[in-house]
Amino acid sequence: MEKLQILFPEPQLRRLRSLARRQDRPVSELVRGAVELWLNRHGDETEVVHKIAPIYHCGAILVDSTDLRQLANEDRT
Repeated sequence: MEKLQILFPEPQLRRLRSLARRQDRPVSELVRGAVELWLNRHGDETEVVHKIAPIYHCGAILVDSTDLRQLANEDRT
């Protein structure tokens, strides 16, 4: 392992230390776990990720927005 110095805002550090005491674990272990979760979520830096939101075309809008509430609450018969 390699040593790294990180500065935390005091409120965040206080919460981190409190959690470490409750779990009877060192702060460094909590930080390593949090970093591991973040890296797993965001992928490897060598991995090319294309994050494009899906696009859907559902056809023409048939109703004016001012009529939506009334239409949503109508009984369908």
